[in-house]
Amino acid sequence: MLKDKTAVITGSTSGIGLAYAHAFAKEGANVVINGFGDPAEIEKTRQGIETEFGVKALYSPADMTKPAEIADMVALAEKTFGSVDVLINNAGIQFVSPIEEFPIEKWDQIIAINLTSAFHTIRAALPGMKSRKWGRIINTASAHALVASPFKSAYVSAKHGIAGLTKTVALEAATFGVTANAICPGYVWTPLVEKQVPDQAKARGISEEAVKRDVLLAAQPTKEFVTVEQVAALAVFLASDAAASITGAIIPVDGGWTAA
Repeated sequence: MLKDKTAVITGSTSGIGLAYAHAFAKEGANVVINGFGDPAEIEKTRQGIETEFGVKALYSPADMTKPAEIADMVALAEKTFGSVDVLINNAGIQFVSPIEEFPIEKWDQIIAINLTSAFHTIRAALPGMKSRKWGRIINTASAHALVASPFKSAYVSAKHGIAGLTKTVALEAATFGVTANAICPGYVWTPLVEKQVPDQAKARGISEEAVKRDVLLAAQPTKEFVTVEQVAALAVFLASDAAASITGAIIPVDGGWTAA
């Protein structure tokens, strides 16, 4: 379905981002993965994508807090593959703390990586998409783009910002064959979620198991974590021609969390 297309996916060395990379490679797209981690493991992941799916995979170490590196990543993808057809903004970090104790540097870092980086990638990739009259911009937002939770002021603010950015880009690109949508997962069992469990336990004064049961899954009526494969499957659909009229949508994949 996506043969000869190229997908650039930020924050894709693990978790949801890696699931996106696998799903798009499976559909025939070349992929550019990005993120931090052990270089040997990242290279193993890159080679594994090429071997398993028969596509080309490129790794960019671009730091999502540095606009010049972000622009270079998009330029490298265009130079290597000829185009950036699908852009998935997925890079994200989390920090949990009461707002009056929230470290200023953590606020700045979360806003930079979770929100501002998406502006920079879109700014770099959109001109090529518009010139080719085809493109798909898919932003990983969160149920926290629609509702708030305590102790996550920066994350919630960034994800609400992603929703607004998505809608704005959708309107600006609507006559150019380019769509922009945001996927809003509920709690997905990823390294990001796993890492925040001890912080939530400390902030709330409860056990880690109680955080999973009474805080995380309490929000989701299904009482099940969303899977990375489910999120990636929606992204693939949004990149298809069948979804050409879906743009500016903020789509929950949250087990019913935001239905109330």
